[in-house]
Amino acid sequence: MRLLIAEDEPDLAEALTVFFERNKFTVDTVNDGLSAYEYAGADDYDAIILDIMMPKLDGIEVLRRLRSEGNQTPVMMLTAKAEKTDRITGFDTGADDYLPKPFETDELLSRVRAMLRRRGDYSPSAMTFGDISLNPSSDILQCATGKTVRLSGREFQVMELFMRSPKTVFSAEKIMERVWGWDSDAEINVVWVHISNLRKKLGSIGSRVTIHANRGLGYILEADDD
Repeated sequence: MRLLIAEDEPDLAEALTVFFERNKFTVDTVNDGLSAYEYAGADDYDAIILDIMMPKLDGIEVLRRLRSEGNQTPVMMLTAKAEKTDRITGFDTGADDYLPKPFETDELLSRVRAMLRRRGDYSPSAMTFGDISLNPSSDILQCATGKTVRLSGREFQVMELFMRSPKTVFSAEKIMERVWGWDSDAEINVVWVHISNLRKKLGSIGSRVTIHANRGLGYILEADDD
């Protein structure tokens, strides 16, 4: 998959390039809006990560020009601006998603993959841990027993978070932020409900993997011993 990253902070641009290349993307990186516009118009990319605050042309203007020319490449907007009006402007201009800084790189990866899945252009490999595998293309959780269960959208996002960092403790607040978003109106108990549902689904397919509660700290994905 070919990815264009337009980010004027050199350290962040380099870090994102390395991160996405490790996740099997081919990456071109530019550091100003004019270069982003020229690169996006001159080549075919599967997705674009576009910072808003850039020299020469800001990200909104780059996106406006691309969309006016019929370029429908999925675009993820990055910005230090977190006001609602900025998000609305980005979406109205044609952005597919929006992520305020600072952000976690695995959340950015997950959102980029989600943009590509919506277009039907991305079939990432399954994630595995213990005796289970999670198929991002079909939202199917499968156990070594051969049994499978389909996860809802939010259940998949929570399970993906755990499977990307197994044996890592996530607080309910961190799960809420990473899955529902920092500005979500949902109550924290929605995390507990989804954890409970995932435990039941893991049990239904006979898996030895479970989500343990670490009292006072949060939740952790572990594989129980036989």
